Amino acid sequence: MIRFNKPYHSGKELNYISKAITEGKTSGNQTYTKKCHQFFKDTFGFQHCLLTTSCTDALEMSAILANIKHGDEIIMPSYTFVSTSNAFILRGAKIKFIDSYDNNPNLDHTKIEEAITSKTKAIVVVHYAGIACDMDAIITIGKKHNLFVIEDAAQAIDSYYKGKPLGSLGDFSAFSFHETKNIICGEGGLLIVNNEKYNLRSEIIWEKGTNRSSFFRGEIDKYGWVDMGSSFLASDILAAFLYAQLENLEDIQSKRKNIWNNYYVGFAELETQEGIQRPHVPEFAIHNGHLFYLVCRSSEERSRLIKHLKSDGIHAVFHYLSLHKSQYYSKFHDSRELANCDRFTECLVRLPLYYELNNEQQQKIINSIYSFYKTA
Repeated sequence: MIRFNKPYHSGKELNYISKAITEGKTSGNQTYTKKCHQFFKDTFGFQHCLLTTSCTDALEMSAILANIKHGDEIIMPSYTFVSTSNAFILRGAKIKFIDSYDNNPNLDHTKIEEAITSKTKAIVVVHYAGIACDMDAIITIGKKHNLFVIEDAAQAIDSYYKGKPLGSLGDFSAFSFHETKNIICGEGGLLIVNNEKYNLRSEIIWEKGTNRSSFFRGEIDKYGWVDMGSSFLASDILAAFLYAQLENLEDIQSKRKNIWNNYYVGFAELETQEGIQRPHVPEFAIHNGHLFYLVCRSSEERSRLIKHLKSDGIHAVFHYLSLHKSQYYSKFHDSRELANCDRFTECLVRLPLYYELNNEQQQKIINSIYSFYKTA
């Protein structure tokens, strides 16, 4: 079976974890955490970085930093993972879901303003597949209505919008290092704070509501409980694993982008002849080769394609289910139809894409899909 995903390992992960254990520094914000923070600052120019145990944690910190309270409204796409919503639901907010573009699962920025009310507090964008949303348009809307703009950049490490790294554009941004992502540590995340007036509070929230970070920098003579917070910081063991990955970022990205491009070129004829949609990458975006998908013409066709690929020894999968139709939130959603979200829910299929996928395996996948449509 050609797997859908296979986590990348550089070979140094265990070595760095062993060093952290030998040095007796395995709790959060130790040697490797600082190394990771510095890497992100040096490589992407991020203003303030905090390694977390998950992207979900980073989103929850964003919600606290934005002072989201009961009754506030948050605008976000329906085609995303539940973590994007849960971070704000936990603060008592109401979600106003927005449809995707017809050619791209990202939030359709032209639908945002009609959803804004006096209760709206933030716009949360999701850079699906590491492909940038139209950030100039979204930030303009945010400034016009005095709203926070938060980037769910879970899939978007080393992706760019008009030459600027994703994660550097919103007020706050969240990345994921889950084992399905380009850069991994099993579970892990990163909060980026792009407005320095939130730096100190973000550290306090990160450190269980205490000013412990200031204490260890020698800025105060003792630390205590000064705000709400939780244990959001990641163990240095996770950071050690992550740092081994970050050292190989360029090689990982080069390989993934090459695989992505082979798919894109390989399926050009399928799109032309069969109307099967390939990913759309706007001119302003440079993606990171995170995932490659096709959009079938119907849910039934997708099911048959996935079954066909499985019979050929290839594991392909669907992706998100529209959150506005979920068992939990459908009762809170208004009557608006989000047709494009629903189409991606029913028709999008993701293909295997990982560092060790070789040319022979990839060609087998491409040939199998063409064989399906020739006999369909």
